[in-house]
Amino acid sequence: MNERVYIRHWLELKPYKVQTTVDNYYLNICNGVKKTFRNKRHASALQRYLHIDEIDLLSCFLTSYFEDLISETNIWNSFVRVHKRLYGKQLPFYNLDNYYEEEINPQDISFLIWYFINTAQNKKFVSPFNDFIVEIAVNVFDVFDKEWEFAPENEYLKTFYQINPKENNYYIARNLIDTVLFGTYLFYPDTYVDLLLDEFEIVEDAEDERLIEMQLNETRDVTLHNVHTKLLALKGKEWATEILGQNHLLSKDLLAISNRIQGFFLYKGQDKDNVFIEHIASGKKFNLTKKSFDHSHELKNLDTIMYLGIVMWQKEWWFSGVYFNLEFNPDIIQQEKNSVESKMTVDFLDYNKQETDEIIEQQFAAFKEFNNGSQIAFLPSDKIDEFYQKYIEFYNGTFLNISKEKIKKAKQKLKNEGYLDTESESDNYSEISETGLAFYNPVGGSEIALDINSAFPLPSNPYFKEEESELHVKRLLMADSLSTELAMFCIDNCKDKLSFFKNEEGKKYLEDIDFLLRFWKKDNYHTKIRMTFVGGNEKTE
Repeated sequence: MNERVYIRHWLELKPYKVQTTVDNYYLNICNGVKKTFRNKRHASALQRYLHIDEIDLLSCFLTSYFEDLISETNIWNSFVRVHKRLYGKQLPFYNLDNYYEEEINPQDISFLIWYFINTAQNKKFVSPFNDFIVEIAVNVFDVFDKEWEFAPENEYLKTFYQINPKENNYYIARNLIDTVLFGTYLFYPDTYVDLLLDEFEIVEDAEDERLIEMQLNETRDVTLHNVHTKLLALKGKEWATEILGQNHLLSKDLLAISNRIQGFFLYKGQDKDNVFIEHIASGKKFNLTKKSFDHSHELKNLDTIMYLGIVMWQKEWWFSGVYFNLEFNPDIIQQEKNSVESKMTVDFLDYNKQETDEIIEQQFAAFKEFNNGSQIAFLPSDKIDEFYQKYIEFYNGTFLNISKEKIKKAKQKLKNEGYLDTESESDNYSEISETGLAFYNPVGGSEIALDINSAFPLPSNPYFKEEESELHVKRLLMADSLSTELAMFCIDNCKDKLSFFKNEEGKKYLEDIDFLLRFWKKDNYHTKIRMTFVGGNEKTE
């Protein structure tokens, strides 16, 4: 283990790169924190999970929490506040009888050590109840406690988390979100490290160096709008709002920033305020404000193809991301009109919650009636497609009373509009696992899951194997690709029969299971409805 932590490590977790007058003070505390790791047993435990540089960063990470509380930057307090709002307590896992909000607490430090270890690496899940975590936290707390009355505020750091309440420039608002996700110590081991890995891949795999900067900018913008944090599965705009405070005049505007639409558009003209564009895949028209777009003078010919990203900010569409244009090309037009993925980027504009909920509820009822009253079916993998095909026929014929002729015409229409790929073949699920399951998710619709059947000791499941149950339960809980609702179906219906939830650690996980599911499934914790809107009121799943 290195003897000292250096300023480069400390600044790695900051939204600025040139040290301030107080950084040396906190760097000294970092080194005091690192000394507490030198206990032979603690050092060995940390080195099992973290590289030497990561241990240095852990020292900076914990000291940044201390600096955050001293400087009142409101990062950690925002997490505590949201957690308390969701679950009625300040933190998961630990006894909170002697807990003091807005002050340093050993429970905070225990949680932060657990979070850092499980975010910096994902090869092995480390339990929050490990003795070494709590022991290190007590030692680190003593370092902070000695400095609590004397530590200086970092006034410069605080400026990065402030914004004029009357600000109307989207890019300044976006920069705040960028700072929260990619320049804040609390999300450093999560969203910032993930971004760095994506950027490294772009540079390593680049075939044309001239495109690297554009690809890096696009990746950062996509990530900024779409990524959720492991802590509470929130987006950057939601954290920015919490840090500013609910009473800040821009809080509602930040939360109202729309989903980002990226793709190909046709240029349809302009006036003094807006550029008129049409999303090729969906035919939807948008007015792009010239306040955000410096290239309007380059656009001369109608139906020039433009690639760009747009978001709605304060009821106007702003350019966000990268931009380039192409001459009119009928092949690109046809490709986009046939792309389901491109159509889906604008689905949120047509989303009707009541109508969609009614369809999901009807399909849910049909699934259970078709499947002997159950929302889950356990099948050989090569029979899953057949099961769903028969279910769809049952739903169409029994619930919708649609004739086979109408179904045939509807399928042809979907093929014509590019929603059905006539050349694709069914997935060969048996290459992954011999058995799988079909599940109707009452939030998102039909699901398929493989290689987790032994998480479900149910009478209808002939494939349950006790020796595989703990592995399958962990996979179900921790895999980002498996839905929250499927995991909760297992817990609600099977926990009393599963050995994993009978041991002390499993029982403790149940006390904070929603927090853990947000942590494990951060980008898919909030199940998305797999339903695309077609031709106005028509929909296809």
